Amino acid sequence: MTTMNALICQEPTSLIWKQRAIPVPGDNDVLLKIKTVGICGTDIHAWRGKQPFFSYPRVLGHEICGEIVRLGKNIHQFNTGQQVSVIPYVACHQCPACLTGNTNCCEKISVIGVHQDGGFCEYLSIPASNLLDAEGIDPEAAALTEPFAISAHAVRRAAISPGDQVLVVGAGPIGLGVAAIAKADGARVVVADTSPERRQHVKEKLGLLSIDPSEENFDVQLYGTFGGSLAQKLIDATGNQQAMNNAVNLIRHGGSIVFVGLFKGDLTISDPEFHKKETTMMGSRNATREDFEKVGRLMADRVLTADMMLTHRYPFSGLAEIYEEKIINNRLLIKGVIQF
Repeated sequence: MTTMNALICQEPTSLIWKQRAIPVPGDNDVLLKIKTVGICGTDIHAWRGKQPFFSYPRVLGHEICGEIVRLGKNIHQFNTGQQVSVIPYVACHQCPACLTGNTNCCEKISVIGVHQDGGFCEYLSIPASNLLDAEGIDPEAAALTEPFAISAHAVRRAAISPGDQVLVVGAGPIGLGVAAIAKADGARVVVADTSPERRQHVKEKLGLLSIDPSEENFDVQLYGTFGGSLAQKLIDATGNQQAMNNAVNLIRHGGSIVFVGLFKGDLTISDPEFHKKETTMMGSRNATREDFEKVGRLMADRVLTADMMLTHRYPFSGLAEIYEEKIINNRLLIKGVIQF
């Protein structure tokens, strides 16, 4: 077999099937047979034409689990038949960020499935340096290593320690991952989300308290939850302007905020509130290998599982035909995985 099925986002709102040649891996690459791919908000925004810095046509998909079927001649650390997950951030390793270990915010970063073709296809050639061993991990969970790693990076940015009182705002996939990892790190975690379905998911799948920030007594609930104080640390995964502008009002004096969600626009906060609390505020972008490896360990120990995020499964065959109805317009979708 020399050709494969690939699903191409030809232009906004257009997904088409094409036959493509199966890639030949370079000397430092491996060829993967795709097993599972997570569906990210990026894949949805790209279909809608609302993903910045995006060019068409493009094969979407950057949350990838696959089986190695061919090795480049310089590759000795992996074996054919081995299951791996993909670190989709291809860094330059030469810019100041990379040289200080911050490959997650490389100045010239190229993301598989965004800036170059991704996993909505049957085979994909990947640099071996962008692979993580996933043997023994459920393939659905392995496909979700990347969103969990983004969550792990945000938790690391927040410097969460056992006993910290943490408010996670937003119960989408990244917020759920943040809550699960912060809990695994020993924090006292509360999740805020306006969706009753997502709050129920938090309760059932993570075993955590979830409250509605739109309720009038939201602040009272926070004080009650955290023993008469506001949150010590807040991680916002909403990408919602109103929520992010309000974050400084939900932390105690001496508290900290990490924004892992983002929106196109400007933050507007009360400077007196920011200063009187001596607030620490920072952004969190992507993840590093350290974060991916932490997630891999937690998955191997089943501390992190796919069902903490996963709500829907889709077969790769026929995906183009159901993408708009079952994915784009599915209000109950939190995280979907494509099965090959």
